[in-house]
Amino acid sequence: MEKNLRYVIASMVLLAPASTLVVRGGTGYCFFVLLAIALFAGFSRAFRLKGSLLVRAYPWYTVAMLGFMVYLPLQQATDGYFLPREFDGMSRFTLSLPIFLLLVNLPIRHLKAFGWGCALGAIGAGAWAVDSSIHMTVNDINRLGNTFTNPIPYGNTALLLGFLSAMTIRWDDYPNALARRLGIAVKLLGLAGGVYASYLSGTRGGWLAIPLFLALCSLNFGWVKHAKHWLVALLVVVLAMAALFASPLGRERVLATQSDVTQLAEGSTAYSSIGARLLLWRASIHLFEAHPLTGVGKGHLESSLRDLAKQGEVPAYIVNQRAHSEFFSTIAELGALGVVCLGLLYAGPLVYFVRYRRSPHRDVSTAAYCGMAVSGSVIIFGLSIDVFTVVMSTALIALIWAVLLAVITHDTREPRGKPGRGPIG
Repeated sequence: MEKNLRYVIASMVLLAPASTLVVRGGTGYCFFVLLAIALFAGFSRAFRLKGSLLVRAYPWYTVAMLGFMVYLPLQQATDGYFLPREFDGMSRFTLSLPIFLLLVNLPIRHLKAFGWGCALGAIGAGAWAVDSSIHMTVNDINRLGNTFTNPIPYGNTALLLGFLSAMTIRWDDYPNALARRLGIAVKLLGLAGGVYASYLSGTRGGWLAIPLFLALCSLNFGWVKHAKHWLVALLVVVLAMAALFASPLGRERVLATQSDVTQLAEGSTAYSSIGARLLLWRASIHLFEAHPLTGVGKGHLESSLRDLAKQGEVPAYIVNQRAHSEFFSTIAELGALGVVCLGLLYAGPLVYFVRYRRSPHRDVSTAAYCGMAVSGSVIIFGLSIDVFTVVMSTALIALIWAVLLAVITHDTREPRGKPGRGPIG
């Protein structure tokens, strides 16, 4: 029974990233299966949840996962309103804590199913991108997404899964050389699929994370050890970004950016993507200045913007539920206290990934670099989109952090004299 349950848990770890872009609610189903196992099997001897681990070893991670779910009810109680739907996405972070405590009971070999899940998820996104490019004209208007995800989170998630697929090559074990070549080929196909899906989605903001991903890949595999290596890596990044923006869709997105900037410079009031964002951010600052401590209230941004539009302070076309930036939505709706919670969410898991990036265990150091890629991309993606508004994305991020920190936890439990293989050269 115990062995079978371990395989069920490992399958959920694999299916969560594999299904996120191809099955509506796929990640959510996996998340709640793991939560149910954690709550019920956690009372058994084999899977006993040790809550002291959260306080003793991972206090910043714990505080980060609890922050918003402590603050949001207090804000609503103080302001005298009740919108339970606003707890939905952020609750995934708090609910991931028992999942993390469950996962630390699994051997690393089960947790490493996560890497194959990223590969399958990115390959699925790439296959959908290929099919879409055949049956539709992909351009600045028609961009890649699916029936339950719009192009921006779709492209960002695909890009992240693609690079995680490649980065987890380092922790894989194979019985022979042929299996190793096939495994590496599958994971590189995941990288290609994720990048292609991101490209067809036209997510300009997401592409800003590519240099970070390339740098972390180089560090993860030990390719960058000397100054000349960094120069070569910088050249690769420049060439990659140049190729991206020189491609037809990339060039189209660049021209759209230039057009938006020109309209802004000329003082045009016509709608433009960048112009609307800047006006939203300016309005968010205005709302923050009026309500600096706790903001206008989670879920009240749209009504507050509508009031500003009625007063003629902002154009009506920017009235929106979100500010198209995690930071500006937070300062407008949650004020300074919300910014503290957001900062903890960004930094809480990241501090442990940075700490363990040089672990002698390749499994642990790979998990650390993957965690840095996830945390860094969440910050970069959040510059131009509200990452945590999409519950699917929030559940996936919370689960990835739990899986990778569970791998890192093994650094304190496995013999120091038996580090894994060195980096792939």
